[in-house]
Amino acid sequence: MDSRAILAELPRLRRYARALVGSREAADDLVQDTLERAWLRISHWQPGSDLRAWLLAIMHNLRIDQIRRPTLAVTPIDEEALEFPVRATQTDRIELGELEGALSCLPEEQRAVLLLVALEDMSYAEIAATLNIPAGTVMSRLARGRERLRRILDARSKPAQLRVVR
Repeated sequence: MDSRAILAELPRLRRYARALVGSREAADDLVQDTLERAWLRISHWQPGSDLRAWLLAIMHNLRIDQIRRPTLAVTPIDEEALEFPVRATQTDRIELGELEGALSCLPEEQRAVLLLVALEDMSYAEIAATLNIPAGTVMSRLARGRERLRRILDARSKPAQLRVVR
């Protein structure tokens, strides 16, 4: 295994980790833990198989372990040092925030499948191999996740009922 092949997957790992956990610091920690585990278990990787799927499977399993493990809430000390992407318009930023909030309301298994399809453009078979679940489960989780996300976003986009007060 060439270390350049793993390094080539870093942008995808970072993007998926950021979408999965939300904060940049936690995503960087998850990527680092993923790479550490991958190097320690490099003998388990089968040459010729999909390296991206193998790395994402490691990341997914680490994330599940993190969720199961009780942790303390951590608040960043210097919030001004954080860099957030600047959206072109105010409505885009609001919509992005609503989408992020809606994604966080989804169950972890639905969110993982939805993110792998949307961010990584993976096929059902690749996702099934990555998450170690049947392809039918991938399809049902994706369908349920999309429907739940649609309902959450529709509920948030309904205008408030205003009354005229005299």
